[in-house]
Amino acid sequence: MSASTPPRDYYEVLGVSRDAGESEIKKAFRRLARELHPDVNRDDPQAEEKFKQAAEAYEVLSDADRRATYDRYGHEGLRSGGYAPNFDAFGSVADIFEAFFGGGGGGGGFGGLFADAFGGGGRATGPVQGGDVSVSAEIDLAAAAHGTSAQVGYEAIVLCDRCHGNGAEPGTPIETCPQCQGSGQLRSVVRSPFGQVMRTTVCDRCGGDGRVPQKPCGRCDGRGRRVDHVNVSVEVPAGIADGQRIRVSGRGHAGERGGPPGDLYVQMRVREDSRFVRDGDDLLTAVDVSAPLAALGTTVQVPTVDEPVELEIPAGTQPHETLVLRGRGMPALRGRRHGDLRVVVNVIVPRRLEREQRDLYEQLAGSLTDQNLRSDEGVFAKLRRALGG
Repeated sequence: MSASTPPRDYYEVLGVSRDAGESEIKKAFRRLARELHPDVNRDDPQAEEKFKQAAEAYEVLSDADRRATYDRYGHEGLRSGGYAPNFDAFGSVADIFEAFFGGGGGGGGFGGLFADAFGGGGRATGPVQGGDVSVSAEIDLAAAAHGTSAQVGYEAIVLCDRCHGNGAEPGTPIETCPQCQGSGQLRSVVRSPFGQVMRTTVCDRCGGDGRVPQKPCGRCDGRGRRVDHVNVSVEVPAGIADGQRIRVSGRGHAGERGGPPGDLYVQMRVREDSRFVRDGDDLLTAVDVSAPLAALGTTVQVPTVDEPVELEIPAGTQPHETLVLRGRGMPALRGRRHGDLRVVVNVIVPRRLEREQRDLYEQLAGSLTDQNLRSDEGVFAKLRRALGG
């Protein structure tokens, strides 16, 4: 597919509805794969491209997490999450089929994909990257504003520290696998819709390594890996928001057969602060000011994520008027900019007045003129502001 051609909807490619089950998706892909095989479609120049589209659609829709991402965010959501189909390791559709029927494994891990779709095959030989791990950590708003480090603990598959991943008891040799004679693969002739083909599967004794320990490691039972509790200190950047993830490279599950480890993803939870409401990089807070002081003007202390600061309340400040302290909000996650602190003035009208206080208010009320009571905005503007418009 050219870069300028918009990608087709995966459900349309496989010809299934959006609520199709796993078995229906698998059946649709098997049908398309057989129809688009090069032995069947020698005269169709688009067969290879159609097959790659079908394989890409199956790879996404057969994976629950990828399918959920695609259903919610489409192709763009998959790309932003790091997914990209990799068919470049195969020269043609025939090569891709060979990766399944012949077990060559290819370069993109599609052997397992087709094994699932067609009900056979084994896992790929060679190094396999370890899986990712997801955990969560909680911090308060002040820590999110200044940056901090968070300690996370989780269960992960790690290389055995006794045998260092080779599966053999220390001091004992590792021998050629007697079942596959060191090839790591077992070959057999199987029947397929296209006739008899040679199929290669991973040796179930050595797991495709071609070697087995003479005496398995007593700590990991010869597997070379084991489950252990891992503690990691994660650096949390200033400005992190609730729900954002931090990627820690190489701290996921250990890989197989010398493959690299997966990554650790830490989802940050930022506890609510009773003093503030966060709006992007801005913070909102409220301050109570009595009606007389709002009319006369005063100075009050308002909280920030650091120390309280003084804020001047101008004479004549109206209820719910917002004053802004520039740069007193949250730092931007990327860059040096800071958000603002928006302070909403809550004008308090006195209640349960004593006689002397009431007399003073009556004197004030009698002295007020239209000039004192004139608003800077009309009644409809006030209504819109009160309704948040």
